[in-house]
Amino acid sequence: MKIGIIGAGKWGQALHFAFLEAHLNSFISSRTKRDIKNFVSFDFILDMEYIVFALSAQHARSWLKRYFVFNNQKILVASKGIEAKTGKFLNDVFSEFLPESNLSFISGPSFASEVKQKLPTALVISSTNKNLAQIYADFFPDFIKTYVDDDVIGAEISGAYKNVLAIASGICDGLKLGNNARASLIARGLIEMNRFGKYFGAKEDTFLGLSGAGDLFLTASSELSRNYRVGKFLALEENLETILKKIGEVAEGVATSKAIYHISKKYDIYTPIANEVHEILNGKSALKSLKDLLKK
Repeated sequence: MKIGIIGAGKWGQALHFAFLEAHLNSFISSRTKRDIKNFVSFDFILDMEYIVFALSAQHARSWLKRYFVFNNQKILVASKGIEAKTGKFLNDVFSEFLPESNLSFISGPSFASEVKQKLPTALVISSTNKNLAQIYADFFPDFIKTYVDDDVIGAEISGAYKNVLAIASGICDGLKLGNNARASLIARGLIEMNRFGKYFGAKEDTFLGLSGAGDLFLTASSELSRNYRVGKFLALEENLETILKKIGEVAEGVATSKAIYHISKKYDIYTPIANEVHEILNGKSALKSLKDLLKK
């Protein structure tokens, strides 16, 4: 079985490693050539039936427009975010280029560095086509437990929203507000994420499982999370551009916070934590946000 990965960042490389460990013929590509086993061109991968998309969520549409020609490929979307320019979820973006029945989405607690150490974790493959979800689930090695479900929108919102909440958690720790405050923030963040998701038809169980609570608890409580680190630096009133250069990786929560802010305003969804993260990213004092949040 051959599988191709688009995107050679840390997560793309971790998935490539996992598939090789599962004895698949895994190939990987990116815009910039990398010294990685089985590195190939985009064209080589686009001829395959099974593809994993692991580029930044904000680059999905431009990549699809430039490179993708549909030939019944099946795509597992490993990106997590909401398109900031349009407010569209990634399943909506990808559905403009191929049928929903050819799409799956991966979610759950999964730091790339731990996957590459073969440390155990559990992930969810979500698709309206459960047979396709199961095919992708079976691609993973035995140190990754996989589940399948059909709640695509729930998995999408969980994967996107948790990055914004991780920024909030990093701000909390950067301000040295204590463990009680962080636990309260994460708990209320989970409720907020669930409220947002239910508006778009997501299932509550998704937010209580691996895609929601599992990934949120991980991302919002570890220095390994780039979004968490963004929040810690923001608490020190550092400039966002400087922070992102220092981290040197894409922090999806930055763009996603903008999308959630505008979506929640448009549909009148109560999202106080995400809104404050958006305000802080646009220059509001973290301490002022704290005071405002405690009043809401």
